[in-house]
Amino acid sequence: MVFKKTVVIYMTIAAFLFLAHIAAAQEEGVVSIAIDTPAQLPRSFRGLSLGMSLEELKTALQTDPAFVFRGDRDVSFLPNSNQNLVDSAGSDFIKRAFFQIKDDAVFVMTFEMNTEKVDHYSVFTTFSNKYGGPLLLDPKQSEWEDDETRVYIERPLTVKYIDKNVFDGIVSESRLAESSFILQRQEFLNDF
Repeated sequence: MVFKKTVVIYMTIAAFLFLAHIAAAQEEGVVSIAIDTPAQLPRSFRGLSLGMSLEELKTALQTDPAFVFRGDRDVSFLPNSNQNLVDSAGSDFIKRAFFQIKDDAVFVMTFEMNTEKVDHYSVFTTFSNKYGGPLLLDPKQSEWEDDETRVYIERPLTVKYIDKNVFDGIVSESRLAESSFILQRQEFLNDF
């Protein structure tokens, strides 16, 4: 009986969160556009690729003049023991770059652009011409997606490449831990 109540509570919370997300998206002016995008979005930028190892990434950053990578001091460990964050200053068009690594593979590449040298419209237009229109367009960001990759162009001007499978796996793990906590909390509250 307690299990059934717990499941009902969990489903109610999930439905509420879903409806709240939809309402927030509508309020923020999010527009979903049904445009066919190419079969595969780019998974690399200037020789830096999703899926490359930490050592490959460090070598690529040291040899590319668009980055001012100082080596291991720009690599830090995230609270989760199998994740690293690589931070590198940029030069010229790139202000800063961040790379998230899980299990020795890059799964997020974030490029903060120098808006004094390149503008949002130029990057957005170039990307749209190459890969089709975005699937999601709102005042804060544009999103392209295929089976393996998500690419965001955010304002004022940040470009993110995300390995969907790895990222969605991390989100699922987080949601499982959170839902377990919610269920435990509700069971505790039911004791009163």
